[in-house]
Amino acid sequence: MARYRDAVCRLCRRERTKLYLKGDRCYTDKCSVVRKGYPPGEHGQARQKFSEYGQQLREKQKAKRIYGILERQFRRYFKEADRRKGVTGEILLQLLESRIDNVVYRLGFARSRAEARQLVNHGHFQVNGRKVDIPSYLTRPGDNVAVREKSRNLSVFKEIREAGGGHGIVDWLEADLEQVQGRVIRMPQREEIDVPLEEHLIVELYSR
Repeated sequence: MARYRDAVCRLCRRERTKLYLKGDRCYTDKCSVVRKGYPPGEHGQARQKFSEYGQQLREKQKAKRIYGILERQFRRYFKEADRRKGVTGEILLQLLESRIDNVVYRLGFARSRAEARQLVNHGHFQVNGRKVDIPSYLTRPGDNVAVREKSRNLSVFKEIREAGGGHGIVDWLEADLEQVQGRVIRMPQREEIDVPLEEHLIVELYSR
């Protein structure tokens, strides 16, 4: 499967905002956006003026980079959100948030979405007692997400328990760090999704 393999800090600089792609580093002064708050490249410090289309494109790129997905899959999420009843932009974000890799990250069982994706890929998690190793698996309200019994003693989970989890558990999830398991209580509301996105611009882009 294709994926981005270059320095992720360049992505944050390109969007001129923290996308929290590198875990703990993003919360320190070592963050590249703090040190160099302009896009990478020879002309990064030049003044940039985006057209309406350019603004819409940047929001879409930002969303893809935050959740670590590529164009084809992102387009499928948009089509599904557009098919459902409700506000398309909000439903799109709900679908992205309900991915198992994002839920693992939000529960505090990984320091970044990239780390969560790798842990899921390696088969360390189960949903409702069944192993899930597909990061794009969509969870539903009532689902129980837990680290598999044989994986609980791995150093990565020991360190997370000792550190007290990630950077705050969201209200739509319920976590038990000691048992390294959690539950999806409900779908998140827009005000509970703390990503720097203007999703209406993404909807406008795909509606052109």
